[in-house]
Amino acid sequence: MTDDPRAPRLRDLHETDLAWMAEVERELFGPSAWSESLIREDFRYGARRYRGVWLGEERVAYAVYGFDGDAFSLMNLAVVPAHRREGIARLVLEDLLDEARSLDVAEVWLEVAVDNLGALALYRSFGFEDVRIRKRYYQPEGIDALVMRRPMRRAAGF
Repeated sequence: MTDDPRAPRLRDLHETDLAWMAEVERELFGPSAWSESLIREDFRYGARRYRGVWLGEERVAYAVYGFDGDAFSLMNLAVVPAHRREGIARLVLEDLLDEARSLDVAEVWLEVAVDNLGALALYRSFGFEDVRIRKRYYQPEGIDALVMRRPMRRAAGF
């Protein structure tokens, strides 16, 4: 661990971070990207969890993931444009995979737009495998999504 105040720090997000998350979503993915239904009293509704990254006092990334006692799913990983290409997405993904390992899950699942080549390359570099295409999944644009999975446990005998 470094004492550098600009070193990335990860922590769980809180309800007070929702407005910032909504701004980032709209900036990255357009005005229809954020569901206002996420802004609720019960911030940790269902099995969803929220993790954020700070550089000093600046929020630079977040991830939404779910774990329901069986399945671990990465729902979103977003880095603000000014901090892309700094390795922040890799840091977040490493953190989430460490969490999945600590929960002893068999695999991690995610869906990513088929035209998001940077995200596809990132996930594949971490061992995610293509599973199938979900046609016209991302609304309202109707972009196809690639379902990906990453095995977390070694096969017996290895």
